[in-house]
Amino acid sequence: MTPESSRPDDLCAASLKRFALDSPHAPPLVPSSVWRCDDPDQAEAVLGGERPGYVYQRDGHPNADWLVEKLNALHGAASGAVTASGMAALALALVSFTKPGDSVWLSLHVYGKTLQLLYGEGRRWGLRTELFDPWDPQSARRLEKHGVKLIVLESISNPRLRVADVAFWAEAAHQAGARLLIDNTLASPVLFRPLEWGADLVVESLTKVINGHSDLTLGYLGTQQESTEPLRQLCSTWGWTASPWDCWLALRGLGTLSVRLERAVTNALHIARWLALHPKVRSVDYPGLPHHPDHSLAQRQFGGRFGTLVTFHLWGDRAAATRLIRAVSEAIPFCPSLGELSTTLSHPESTSHRAMSGAQRAALGITGGTIRLSCGIESAEWIERQLAAGLEAV
Repeated sequence: MTPESSRPDDLCAASLKRFALDSPHAPPLVPSSVWRCDDPDQAEAVLGGERPGYVYQRDGHPNADWLVEKLNALHGAASGAVTASGMAALALALVSFTKPGDSVWLSLHVYGKTLQLLYGEGRRWGLRTELFDPWDPQSARRLEKHGVKLIVLESISNPRLRVADVAFWAEAAHQAGARLLIDNTLASPVLFRPLEWGADLVVESLTKVINGHSDLTLGYLGTQQESTEPLRQLCSTWGWTASPWDCWLALRGLGTLSVRLERAVTNALHIARWLALHPKVRSVDYPGLPHHPDHSLAQRQFGGRFGTLVTFHLWGDRAAATRLIRAVSEAIPFCPSLGELSTTLSHPESTSHRAMSGAQRAALGITGGTIRLSCGIESAEWIERQLAAGLEAV
């Protein structure tokens, strides 16, 4: 056998033809960066979206398409795209549905990087971004006057866990000729499907709850527009395409999403109730508690389940939070993310919202003593014991 006849791609071509006749139960990983084409006409047709297939990984690949198909079905989306991160999905929405000079309204309560992208970078691109309070119904009266083209909200806000009235803002947006985009990362499609409540666009950071295993970074944008091709082309042009490996991992994580979430949601409600009675805790943010300002709305939108995050505020400043974080670090690590199998905690002042000024954080109710707890799938009693021991150090 000559070296040329034993090239891996020659051996692979024959096996792939046989593989096409079979149906593997687990989706395979297809890491190829490029595909063979029969002729220039085929390549041009595939790259132009005129026929299905693949040419170059940046333009699309099977693992991304399989993942998008599942996510579109979960959200009831007409089309969608998987991107290299949640922030890339948000950027894809801006590039796809806004242009310089457009007015964009952004909720006061959002993830810090979202604020930086839309309010900082967005303005630099020429967007007229304005912060607004979505819990003030009077704000809707100003939409048409301001010529707003896009409204951006989080279904559950980060980190104060406020709940947006999606149906209300969808109707207000459409009356004003605007689109409504919902970042649904903290809820996931198991708890809430914004498109079914009138939203035009939904963004998920697949890195978090949907994957749930702390081993990838991905995002998803789902839309009500029929054709996927414009999103695919923009992902390729801007270099936001997700890798096959990460898509393969996310599809695996998606298979256990419902089971993981149910356990974590139950844990979060238990811990929120327990923390609300603890003498070293000043207050607790959790939509499942009756005193939460959006409790009734959360019950209606989420069907009696309220998410996996609990934000609590200590009697004390950053020093108190640091003592707690260090005291529980062996059992509950300080990992500035969320939605993992294990329980973790984060400190918004020093991580997600560090780019804000002290005055901006204070206006949102974020202090040095604010801690965001992401409940995992351990027993609620175990989480309670670890936090009880840690609070002794505060």
